[in-house]
Amino acid sequence: MVRRIQAGLVLRLRAEGMTGRAIALAQGMSRKSVLAVFDAADQAGIGGTDLADRSDAELYTLLFPGRGDHESVFVQPDWEAVHNELAKVGVTLKLLHGEYVDACAMTGQPAMGYDRFCKTYAAHTLITGAASRVGHKAGRTVEVDWSGPTMQLIDPVTGESSRVYLFVACLPFSRYAFVEPALDMRQDTWLLANVAMFEWFGGTVPRIVPDNLKTGVIKHPREGEIVLNDAYRQMAAHYSAAVLPGRPRAPKDKASVENTVSHVATWVIAGLRLQSFGTLPELRAAIRERMDAYNREPFQKRAGSRLTVFETEEKALLRPLPATPYEISRWIIGRRVQKNGHVVWGKNFYSAPYAHVGQSVDLRVTSQVLEVYRNHERLTSHLLFGEHVVNEYRTNDADQPQGEKYREWDTERIRVWAERVGPNMVTVVNRIYEAVAVEEQGFDAALAALRLSRRYSAERLERACQIALEGRVRSPRYAHLQPILETGQDKKSTRRMPRFEPTEPEPGGYIRGADYYAGGGTR
Repeated sequence: MVRRIQAGLVLRLRAEGMTGRAIALAQGMSRKSVLAVFDAADQAGIGGTDLADRSDAELYTLLFPGRGDHESVFVQPDWEAVHNELAKVGVTLKLLHGEYVDACAMTGQPAMGYDRFCKTYAAHTLITGAASRVGHKAGRTVEVDWSGPTMQLIDPVTGESSRVYLFVACLPFSRYAFVEPALDMRQDTWLLANVAMFEWFGGTVPRIVPDNLKTGVIKHPREGEIVLNDAYRQMAAHYSAAVLPGRPRAPKDKASVENTVSHVATWVIAGLRLQSFGTLPELRAAIRERMDAYNREPFQKRAGSRLTVFETEEKALLRPLPATPYEISRWIIGRRVQKNGHVVWGKNFYSAPYAHVGQSVDLRVTSQVLEVYRNHERLTSHLLFGEHVVNEYRTNDADQPQGEKYREWDTERIRVWAERVGPNMVTVVNRIYEAVAVEEQGFDAALAALRLSRRYSAERLERACQIALEGRVRSPRYAHLQPILETGQDKKSTRRMPRFEPTEPEPGGYIRGADYYAGGGTR
């Protein structure tokens, strides 16, 4: 149903050049719903320039006023006949589409456009298993797979060997190839190999054609929708690409990479068989050199080489890489926002918008960043604390409610609090700052002293500061003030008065007379 998808997201991906099929596969949506959004947008005259200032709700209202199911009204040609006609010399899809449009015009029926005509024919060949008569287009597809043959790393100290797997990718149009070594074939390794592939090509393509391995495809039934691995789909969406896996046991769907895998066995594995490698970076550098030579090797049946065709005809058609490479992430579903406005992850606390206190949110965690989501909407993000940091808080000012008591502590705010207590408290705070190299290092000590005003009155705390300042400690802190208040030394009845010390000595002093020492005086 169209109501279940985000029309704004569909149109934005369309504006970036993605097809309806690619959007449906990349986002896990129904292709029929995506096409319905396209048709409604075309009828309403809504283009890419109209998306910036409109919310998804507004777009949905504009596209589907009063709602209603939108089904294709275009006449479907005989696709088997189209496929057979394409085998004849000089017959192209453009010619057949023109004949199809003329036939529809004679009967007064609506005809589909050329772009949809081509895409529907491609879908027909995919479903029926027929080999498409249309050649590969430049900058549109990359085929990826694991190589069956493997390599080895030899530990120079122990002599133990470990297996190395090879990730292989190929652009079908130019046959430009890429190989990445890996120590395993797990999910994270597969994703990182795909990221390295796009970096090697210097751009992205709309379609990724993998095999039906579990790290990419969960289920590929004969009928029904393909179920993709969520992590792989997210990675592809980051590069504005769709995952279109080949059919099970149908190597022709990715014939280019299958052919490249056999070439890799010769150029890389056999070419490096006499060399020994102890580390993966060392092996990777050697493989890159061999693949550069492979891509420069002249074609046997066409002019140029893989490298020249890629650089002159295909590289300019690749989409630019995103600003940041894809980061592997994991999702933590259903984490509750605590009363202090933070969620817990890794024994540390990260703020969420205060309006969501008590609600359940989802966390997306990468190697460096934690993001907080609510119903697929990102609320906030934080840099992760280090591995050995515990019980620390990361708080974004925008996540906190408005008001003085929620403002972040700084020198000015601490001094304002001290002034409300009294001048002696101000002196204590100032001396704490004087005793540290950086003001921020004194925040904790100053706040600890000030928080005594929550247990005792400001008057008592002020007198305790006065007593502490009259002692020998130049910079009194909580450890000096708390015992004074606890034992009641600050109260007038028990307060120790300062000792009187004359500033100048008396001229003569007191001297007993001779009569006293002669025994005539009294003691």
